Amino acid sequence: MATNKNAVLRYNTLDKCFSNFGRKYYFEDLLECVNEALYEFNPESEGIRTRQLRDDISFMKSNAGYSAPIVAYKDGKKAYYRYEEKGFSINNKPLTVTEVELMNNFLSILQRFEGSPQFEWLIEIGPMLVSQFGLNKTERKIMGYESNIDYTGYDKIQPLFNAIVNKRVLNIHYEPFNKDSIDLTFHPHYLKQYNNRWFVFGLNEDLKIPTWNMPLDRIKSIKEVSSKYIDNTIDWEEHFYDIIGVTTYDKCVLEEIELIFTKEEAKYVTTKPLHPSQRAKELQTDELQIIIKVIPNYELEMKLLSYGENVKVIRPESIKQRIAERLKQASKNYF
Repeated sequence: MATNKNAVLRYNTLDKCFSNFGRKYYFEDLLECVNEALYEFNPESEGIRTRQLRDDISFMKSNAGYSAPIVAYKDGKKAYYRYEEKGFSINNKPLTVTEVELMNNFLSILQRFEGSPQFEWLIEIGPMLVSQFGLNKTERKIMGYESNIDYTGYDKIQPLFNAIVNKRVLNIHYEPFNKDSIDLTFHPHYLKQYNNRWFVFGLNEDLKIPTWNMPLDRIKSIKEVSSKYIDNTIDWEEHFYDIIGVTTYDKCVLEEIELIFTKEEAKYVTTKPLHPSQRAKELQTDELQIIIKVIPNYELEMKLLSYGENVKVIRPESIKQRIAERLKQASKNYF
């Protein structure tokens, strides 16, 4: 099955062409219509080429797709494409088994948000989808997710998401922890969830910081302003690859972090790596040596502290000393 980007848009565009018995659509006409639709949806789209169009038509005709009765009718040296049956449309067909499974999985995932502020509409949309598509929604939840129903930042997700999509500049009233509240002009670019909290990243116009981030639960108000939106070219997935969590610092650099885990903890760290860069080596003591290459930050330190006595930092010395000092201060609470 063709799962590449904008496939549904292409299939629906072709469906309209094949079902139009008032015009003959030759191959080049179909290619033009699809690329026009892609461009309207995204002006930066480069469109598709002949091979992709042939693949799309083959998929629509296949049993894995829509079993569409697409016929190539000879017309001189060329051929035009049309449905063999008048009134046929891929949108009139019942969902395939695979599509039903995907929709049921989708509904199960949506259940994680039920009861959360701003997601009351799920109570209505669930039964609507079941009725419209004939889905057999399970009576009980069969998937569990970490979530925080009392999280106060949920109501900020929608306005921030809309501002990113529509490229709008915001005036934000923000209250950092243990600091005075501030008002800032903010160009939002990316939303990220970490450890059951949501964060928004973007350009702090006042401080000229392009990767400024704020936890949504510390944002007190959002107001759209008429300033010109400044976009960026940051690859956010790449940006977060080199860190654990969300925090980055000025002039920060990648460092190799060497750790020794006890044999009791080793199997867990092996099956659930700390970071994609993780390299592991079993030692003769049955302990596990782990080396990761990340930018040190607050979340890294909290992660290491969560392992308690089951991990020892070997290098760099700066991380080793900070963890040692934190443990020393923590021990004062008990002695």
